Amino acid sequence: MSTLRENWRVAVLVVLLLTSAIALFVPGVPPGTSADATNQGSTSEQLTNLNYGIQLSGGTRLRAPIVGITAENVNVTQADSTQLEQTVADELDLDTVDVRVRPISSERSTGAVEVVTKNVTHQELRTALENSGYQPTNVRDGVTPETRRQMVEAVDEKLRTSALSGASVQIVNVPGGQHFLSITAPDRDREELVDLLNERGTVKIYAVYPGGENGSFVREEVLKRSQMSDISAANREGVGWAVYITVSPDAADGFAQRMVDAGFGDGAPCGNYNHSDIQQTTAGESADPALSNDEPGCLVHTLNGEVVTARGVTPGLGKSFADGDFVNDPVYVMQTGSSENPAETANEIELNLRAGQLPAPLDLSEDSGSSLDPALAEQFKQNSLLTGLLAVLAVSLVVYMRYKRVEVVVPMVVTALSEVFILLGFVAFVQYPLNLSHLAGFIAVIGTGVDDLIIIADEILQQGEVETGRVFQSRFRKAFWVIGAAAATTIMAMSPLMVLPLGDLSGFAIITIVGVLIGVLVTRPAYGDILRNLVLDED
Repeated sequence: MSTLRENWRVAVLVVLLLTSAIALFVPGVPPGTSADATNQGSTSEQLTNLNYGIQLSGGTRLRAPIVGITAENVNVTQADSTQLEQTVADELDLDTVDVRVRPISSERSTGAVEVVTKNVTHQELRTALENSGYQPTNVRDGVTPETRRQMVEAVDEKLRTSALSGASVQIVNVPGGQHFLSITAPDRDREELVDLLNERGTVKIYAVYPGGENGSFVREEVLKRSQMSDISAANREGVGWAVYITVSPDAADGFAQRMVDAGFGDGAPCGNYNHSDIQQTTAGESADPALSNDEPGCLVHTLNGEVVTARGVTPGLGKSFADGDFVNDPVYVMQTGSSENPAETANEIELNLRAGQLPAPLDLSEDSGSSLDPALAEQFKQNSLLTGLLAVLAVSLVVYMRYKRVEVVVPMVVTALSEVFILLGFVAFVQYPLNLSHLAGFIAVIGTGVDDLIIIADEILQQGEVETGRVFQSRFRKAFWVIGAAAATTIMAMSPLMVLPLGDLSGFAIITIVGVLIGVLVTRPAYGDILRNLVLDED
């Protein structure tokens, strides 16, 4: 028991090594991973729980600006925001989804109006606001901070909902005040990522019915994403591919009533529908003979502005709206059988409804990202491992030439490698994606770690005989003060690199700082205990 008490630092080192081994090799231990997870879509399981960035696993990094212009210092209140949004959209001939009003609030001292499309100039937005009685002080390129935050959340959700697991999203600031959205997707090609982000994923459900002046047709959005509680795509017998939408209980009654008010309570035929000119809507020859209502009406489903399906309402569905049965089983079926690829369309609609539409499009024509072939990344990984082994070998030879004592050199090298192993366990547990810059940090940790251990060994072994434990502790404290000061200097020097948006340099700084902390708090004291036992045993 006394031995354990005297060597508790070594015991802590062993415990951390075992913990790191569990974090590194036991599947499902790191948060957010599963026990049966495979290596990002590969057929073989990973040997470790390490998460690799695109430089070591291949993949794509996109960096593109968010499309939009913003009018600033618009004195608009929350009560007027909805009306202004509609007015500006009508003035600029846009859908309201492309106009966003940020009213004055407790979090915003001045209002702003955004237009997230390429088809509107600064002057056109200014004129539209002036016609509505508002005087913006400035119209600039870009979107508001709120929209940037929403973009990060929406893109991250879309990537997680799709098959692009392991991707990361962040806003990058560049000189000049411009903001870019940076998306990193390991082990994925550029085309796959662009296809997912090229469209905003806007899904609309409209009712088109003769409710205007003189019986003219109107188009009304009758069901929104916030009113849906569950969404799933399926291929069911008798229906084909479709998206099954469960309307939330608090919205089901209102949705059914809107359908009845629009004239769908007895069903409605839809034989001809033109999305660009809804006045051409007719019942057509496909009207159900069982319909008591021969007035045409269509339920129209669009994806990114393109019509997926335009269908009438059967008498059975209309009756369920009218008599309240729909509220008891509020499942709305969005069929995709008339599209070119029903399965792909159904899955795309499901993805976009689950993840939500992007607040604004990305200008991928200005993408300044990069991609790396997985085979080349695998070669980088192998070369990095070889470089690390050569660094360990070189350090071991230098240390041996210095002391020519195996009993001093072996514990020194093993302790230094223990530091790297614990650092690997930490990286695996937090699922930090490793790139080449991080591996450079590991090599720096090996170098600084052995350097500190040499300081300890020199201070204790080169100052004469160590006759008692008190002499050893005195020399060890003197060496540890030097090591502590050097560690503090390293952390201070690396801290700006860690917090500033400097890309890969930030990763290098993080790995180096964590490695230094592990060394000062764990491995250096443990090496001191090991060396004390060796020196005092010799005496």
